[in-house]
Amino acid sequence: MEWINITSINQVDEIANNHSEIILIFKHSTRCSISSMAMNRLESSWNEQASTIKTYYLDLIAYRSVSNYIADKFDVYHESPQVLLIKKGECFYEETHMGIRYEEIVEQI
Repeated sequence: MEWINITSINQVDEIANNHSEIILIFKHSTRCSISSMAMNRLESSWNEQASTIKTYYLDLIAYRSVSNYIADKFDVYHESPQVLLIKKGECFYEETHMGIRYEEIVEQI
C-alpha cells in the first residue's frame, strides 16, 4: 500500500477535482491506539484487488486544519480514525474506528 501524504489544503482541492480515480483518504491520529490498529488492519489486508484506488494519508495531529477542511469539503463529520472514499469530488463512503474494513472498502468499488 503506497500512501500519499496530505499536508495542504491545495492537495484536498486536487483530490476533489480528480474526476478519473477513486481516492481513499485515511485520517489517522498518531496518538490513538485504535487509529493505529485500524491502519495496520487496512495495510495488512490491502492487495491488488484494490489497486485502482489511490490512497492518501493524513496525520490529523500535525495537520488539524487540513483535517477540518476535509470534513467541510466532503460534508462529513470529523472522526479519527476515518476512511473516506472520494469519486468525482464527492464522498460516497465513510467509516470510522473498528468499522474500517478492507472488505467493505473493496465492495464499494
